Amino acid sequence: MNIFRLAGDMTHLASVLVLLLKIHTIKSCAGVSLKTQELYALVFATRYLDIFVSYYSVYNTLMKLIFLGSSFSIVWYIRHHRIVRRSYDKDQDTFRHLFLLLPCLLLALVINEKFTFREVMWAFSIYLEAVAILPQLVLLQRTRNIDNLTGQYVVLLG
Repeated sequence: MNIFRLAGDMTHLASVLVLLLKIHTIKSCAGVSLKTQELYALVFATRYLDIFVSYYSVYNTLMKLIFLGSSFSIVWYIRHHRIVRRSYDKDQDTFRHLFLLLPCLLLALVINEKFTFREVMWAFSIYLEAVAILPQLVLLQRTRNIDNLTGQYVVLLG
C-alpha cells in the first residue's frame, strides 16, 4: 500500500467525518457549500464506476463505498433533511459550479490514459476534484463566518 494514498484517504475520510459530525449533531449546514458537495458526489460517482466489476482489495472497495455513501448522504442532508435544509444559505452559495464540468470533461477527453469510457470518466473525476473545492472557498470568502468544524473540514479536505 502506498503511504501517500493512505494518508490522502485518511485525511479525506477525516474531513468527511468532521462534516457529517457537524451536520448530524448540530443539525446545521451553515457555511457548507451544497455545490461543492454535489461536485464531490459526482467526482466519486465517476471515479468509482468499476466498483461492481473490478475487485482490488477489501480496503479499496471499502473506501470506495465510504466515499460514495458519505458524499451522497451529505448532499441528501443538505437538500432534503427537514431541519438541516433550513440552515443552507442558497443566496450565499452562488458559485456557478456547472461551468466547471465542461472544461473538466473536455480535458478528460483530450488527456487520458486510454480512450475508453471508464478511463475518460476517471480522468474527468481527477480534473473535477482539483476544482471542486472552489464553491466552498468562495462561500467562506463571502460569508466570512467560519465556525470551527467547517474550518477543520476545509483544512482536512485540502
